[in-house]
Amino acid sequence: MTTTTPAAADPVRSLGATEAVEATDAADPTERLAALLIAFLETGAPPDGLFHPEVFCDLTVPQWRLQARGVPGLVALRRGGHPAPRAVPRHRLDRTGTGFVLEVEESWEQGGQRWYCRELLRADVRGGAVDRLAVYCTGDWDAEQQRRHRTEVTLLEP
Repeated sequence: MTTTTPAAADPVRSLGATEAVEATDAADPTERLAALLIAFLETGAPPDGLFHPEVFCDLTVPQWRLQARGVPGLVALRRGGHPAPRAVPRHRLDRTGTGFVLEVEESWEQGGQRWYCRELLRADVRGGAVDRLAVYCTGDWDAEQQRRHRTEVTLLEP
């Protein structure tokens, strides 16, 4: 069973890196870890206390799968695929029995163009830190793919 983090009436919220780091004082440990994870996604630098030292990451991208163990390996995996700083303009947090699921949208500038992707991250927590992380990514959409999508698809919700 999952529950949605309350955010007024809308479970989809915006939280920038600065607010995520400031939110680490939150009394709710799940919200604190989710805020730290968003800060990591935006900056590429893992905040203290986010990951267990032997964290395991299983990353699935379209037509490929990669894994890493330990914080340095996870950071190298992230930076290898997403080296530029980015924004997480929208996210949704759902609690699970072993941790949480975080749905995010990311956008960033690289190589002179704007990029976009969506990711679903399932985090298992042990000892107050993320111990296992499964990441499912839609793949990175360049400006042309985003334009094509806007032209060909009408979304019912953002």
